[in-house]
Amino acid sequence: MQDRNFDDLADKFSQNIYGTRKGQVRQAILWDELDALLPTLPDGPLAVLDAGGGVGQISSGLAARGHQVLLCDLSAEMLKLAEAHAHTEGVSHNMQFKQISAQQVGEHLDKPVDLVLFHAVLEWVAEPEAVLRALWQTLKPGGVLSLMFYNAHSLTFRTLQLGNFGYLRANMTKRKKRTLSPDFPRDPEDVNRWLVESGFEIEQRAGIRVFCDYMKPPPPGVVKSIEDIIEMERRYCRQEPFLSLGRYIHVTARKPR
Repeated sequence: MQDRNFDDLADKFSQNIYGTRKGQVRQAILWDELDALLPTLPDGPLAVLDAGGGVGQISSGLAARGHQVLLCDLSAEMLKLAEAHAHTEGVSHNMQFKQISAQQVGEHLDKPVDLVLFHAVLEWVAEPEAVLRALWQTLKPGGVLSLMFYNAHSLTFRTLQLGNFGYLRANMTKRKKRTLSPDFPRDPEDVNRWLVESGFEIEQRAGIRVFCDYMKPPPPGVVKSIEDIIEMERRYCRQEPFLSLGRYIHVTARKPR
């Protein structure tokens, strides 16, 4: 097994993930989570690592607030998109870009960082525990890991809804490799255990897209806008059982002081 490199799917990834309703919901809830954790970190510009940062929409938003961001990714094509996005947003002066893996990034840091973003990457790496330990090493004491991962329970539930029992009997093994369906959907209990074993303290959890991926097309006029969906996602994303049905789960995890 090896970690996924998105050179062959960079444009498709950008269009399908960010240019859609589900991308808007994902961004909204992620920013809610970041806005809650940022005040717990030191004042002034933060040192931020975006590990496996892809197009860098979140990290460019942090750079726009004056924070200093290092975005790394295995994919040269994704880095090109990230640099172009940063240039368009006018934040290139607060960002650096390196083609390295999350496991290697500690070797390229001059000093530990305040915040690590690790969004939608854990489900693509072959050795998740090793990656989390490596990211723990990059953080200052008191620093925070913003972790978002693809939830295996959500995939199971959606597959049951579709009646695709053969896929479940095959343990949801992918037939095609060149798809945006993650290689390694993660069980939240496993992720929580790996974080604690790595030394993190889990502070907050939220589901991302806890219902909108399961919605049937509503009658005309019932859902007026994307804002209606985001409002309901915000209402239920931190409540069980909805949290555990999120297509993704976000975890705020801190390195003890």
